[in-house]
Amino acid sequence: MMRPPPEILARDADDPLGHARERFHLPAGLIYLDGNSLGPAPLAVFSELQHAVAGEWAGDLIASWNKAGWFALPQTLGARLAPLIGAGGDEVVVCDTVSINLFKCLHAALALRPNRHAVVAEQAGFPTDLYIASGVGRTRPDLAMRLQGRDGDTLEDLIDGDTAVVLVNQVDYRSGALRDMAALTARAHAAGALILWDLCHSAGVMPITLDACGADFAVGCSYKYLNGGPGAPGFLYVARAHHDGLRQPLSGWWSHADPFAFSPDYVAAPGIAAMLTGTQPILSMRALVAALDAFDGIDMAAVRQKSMALTDLFIALVEERCPDSGLALAAPRDAAGRGSQVSFRHDQGYAVMQALIARGVVGDFRAPDILRFGFAPLYIGFADVWNAVEVLRDVLDSGAWRDPAYARRSGVT
Repeated sequence: MMRPPPEILARDADDPLGHARERFHLPAGLIYLDGNSLGPAPLAVFSELQHAVAGEWAGDLIASWNKAGWFALPQTLGARLAPLIGAGGDEVVVCDTVSINLFKCLHAALALRPNRHAVVAEQAGFPTDLYIASGVGRTRPDLAMRLQGRDGDTLEDLIDGDTAVVLVNQVDYRSGALRDMAALTARAHAAGALILWDLCHSAGVMPITLDACGADFAVGCSYKYLNGGPGAPGFLYVARAHHDGLRQPLSGWWSHADPFAFSPDYVAAPGIAAMLTGTQPILSMRALVAALDAFDGIDMAAVRQKSMALTDLFIALVEERCPDSGLALAAPRDAAGRGSQVSFRHDQGYAVMQALIARGVVGDFRAPDILRFGFAPLYIGFADVWNAVEVLRDVLDSGAWRDPAYARRSGVT
């Protein structure tokens, strides 16, 4: 790769977050723009897992449920994660998966609006949200789904006095478009509805203000911008105002008020613990302990400012250096209206992305024609952006993507 120009190098030299890159293991020669799918390994994770396996599991065995705090990890991790999403420490638990947490939160929200019969969501939202909502609907024959893009042009148009819950992604997984959390939450509440935010593509790259916006419920994952590792546990948020009488259908023993009494009768734990279900994946949760260490001392407002600068630079350089290449911007042009992701359309997007990956620039592809590039400000710099565009320009100008090998689809794209 060519040496970036002095003005690009100067931006990295002046970057107040530049030191955070040293907290991650990044393979040499790789520009990793796929943190919106799977974050890289924080260096602290290696020793954390070694200790959890060799010291706690192998050494202390079952005593570690108490001695190492294993049983309390959903709440202790939730309290650590809470400041990153603008929540109180008693409003968040880390547990299960996004899909399971969506199921629990949707049921809990619907139980708070028993006389309403509609869920409003996005037809183009992340598919698992719709799949889970559909599954919930099969347990509620009276429930109607209203979808933006099918039943109306905007979510706001679909919210009325029969709306129980609005289910919405803060950042669109394809385009990177960013929703106005405060405005949409206020609109839902004005109609008497509750709102459930999916934070999978926003947590870890921008300040999130759930409490300040008056949000009701939220879910998210920890393996993208939070760097918790493949299959890392999800998290969920329930506003404190909804804790009394909180009900969800997967009432397993970890959500019991006294789990080790082993009573045959279920009594829900107070507060956010009522949203737990069963035994959690302790080693994955211990990896997340170390992953969250990477955010210690990090100003999320500075993260957001760098995110907007990185994505602005990427768009400008692509449009300047890759004209007439078949690329079309699929992300909002205004940085204030997008997350930490830039998407471009190309009619051979899969092959183009495979050619990029072969040359050390890792993004990903989403059907039918979207190349996605995620910019995690803790470990991506301005020189990375410049070099990534240089490689993209070469792939497009040389036609390297036309190699038939790059058109062969893998199971994971």
